[in-house]
Amino acid sequence: MKRTPWFRDWFGGEYLALYPHRDRAEARRAVELLRDTAGLGSRTRVLDLACGAGRHLVELERIGSRAVGLDLSQRMLAAARDALPDAGLVRADMRHLPFRPASFDVVTSYFTSFGYFDDESDDLGVLHGVRRVLRPGGVFLFDFMNADAVVTNLRTEDRRTVSGVDVIQERRLVDGGRIVEKRISIGPRGGKPGREFVERVRLYRPGELESMMIQAKLVPGRRFGGYDSSPFTLESPRYIVVAEASS
Repeated sequence: MKRTPWFRDWFGGEYLALYPHRDRAEARRAVELLRDTAGLGSRTRVLDLACGAGRHLVELERIGSRAVGLDLSQRMLAAARDALPDAGLVRADMRHLPFRPASFDVVTSYFTSFGYFDDESDDLGVLHGVRRVLRPGGVFLFDFMNADAVVTNLRTEDRRTVSGVDVIQERRLVDGGRIVEKRISIGPRGGKPGREFVERVRLYRPGELESMMIQAKLVPGRRFGGYDSSPFTLESPRYIVVAEASS
């Protein structure tokens, strides 16, 4: 029996409640990095893949871009609608982008919104889809975790209390170290029983990601290790690359 993909259950109200620190200030830095490297203008057409609750969309709108957000989660899109009542929001699977070729000048994939699928060919398919909806010469900003830093600094367990609710997060490497799995246990609240979720993300290294981009006709360009425009190193917390859609 085929199991329900973890991301269909996890990205909902519990996720929003657990990560209130993922705030506008961080999103502003991320979008400013894009603005400074891609030269966003008032008529730049931007697609934000896996837009979540819309924090990057808010910042894209602030600088005048014509942004569209895409996400699979109805709960996340509802939160994005609350943040931006007039935003262009689309519910869809990122493997099947419902847009015409060359519809966008820029596509963004912020905060490790990649590597979620059991089949690696699906991840490559996402990149092919990005290239299809980008105009030739368009920009793809890809923001992923630095896999080597994740492995080196893996915190196997942490416990905290969020709004009076106990939360335990346990992490381990599985599939021969190719996937980082996080098990999130959320205690009971408001008379409701506790719940448990699992998050699984494939640990692609920069070289693997760049090879996949090239296969999808996305040419890697400038690389950064954080939203502060710091250069990428093996110790960087993030791997951020700005790629160009080739002809």
